[in-house]
Amino acid sequence: MDTLALEATGNKKTANGAAAVAPLPAPTPVKRKPAKKAKKAVVFFEVEILDAKTKDKLCFLDKGPKQSGRGKYAGGSLGQYAFGGDPSSWADLIFIVKNQSQLVTDPQWYPARQSIRLDPKGKSLKDEDVLQHLPVGTTATFYFRDLGAQISWVTVFLTEYTGPLVIYLMFYFRVPFIYAPKYDFTTSKHWVVHLACMCHSFHYVKRLLETLFVHRFSHGTMPLRNIFKNCTYYWGFAAWMAYYINHPLYTPPSSKTRKIPYPTKNPFTWIFLLVSCPNYTYELGSWLGFTLMTQCLPVAFFTLVGFIQMTVWAKGKHRSYLKEFRDYPPLRSPILPFIL
Repeated sequence: MDTLALEATGNKKTANGAAAVAPLPAPTPVKRKPAKKAKKAVVFFEVEILDAKTKDKLCFLDKGPKQSGRGKYAGGSLGQYAFGGDPSSWADLIFIVKNQSQLVTDPQWYPARQSIRLDPKGKSLKDEDVLQHLPVGTTATFYFRDLGAQISWVTVFLTEYTGPLVIYLMFYFRVPFIYAPKYDFTTSKHWVVHLACMCHSFHYVKRLLETLFVHRFSHGTMPLRNIFKNCTYYWGFAAWMAYYINHPLYTPPSSKTRKIPYPTKNPFTWIFLLVSCPNYTYELGSWLGFTLMTQCLPVAFFTLVGFIQMTVWAKGKHRSYLKEFRDYPPLRSPILPFIL
């Protein structure tokens, strides 16, 4: 009975009397090991820093174990550094040379004073320059040049703009030891003097505010010697113009009073003895000289047409001078002495 029961359960028949075969179990999938990634080729760099003038070796950056970020100081009399072969770890090369190498062991060689270049006479590299983007191979040579003592651009601008503002106001208020003692702290009676002071002061106040709140400087410093040159220009001219504008004897020019022009000690004014419009005479002479020099026909025509037009203007002014001034010099001609 047991045998029959097993056969009944193990071999079931189909409707047509055929025996049904039990399905085989599904095969287990085989797990494949992931392929190993190919290792990137490591490129090592060697960089030396030479003095641009003497060509002496100042710093040497050598290959080393792979690192991320900035290099690690490896010691040595030349300021050697160990750097990884990954070019990304060299992104701050110029920054490292300026800030961490033996170049900065001496306080006078602070970063702003250093210039790192590809060529002794070339342009300075920027701190953010990347080594792999520079036209160098795996062995590169850079040159160091001293830029001299540096000073902040903001400091220079504030100094050179504050000076003219203060100096001009000293002359405007006529502080002692500038003019005669009787004029100390007196004011001018001419409105143009006060207007000039307001315009001058506004100009430099505006520049000071722009320096503090508007300007953005691509370079943080400039040579220290430039501050003396700039201040001499701004301070010197401010004192020179302020002395005359605010002088107690200063009188503003007026074009309402018409006077007969006479020659002065200046030899170029002596022609006033013979012509009423020497400016036209000098211009005609210059164009005649240009015509003779070039021997060009269009230039000659230009000079002739200009001479005709200037003659018309000169005759008109000469007639107005004769009507306005009874004592006008009789020897003067409009444009050409004794001729026209």
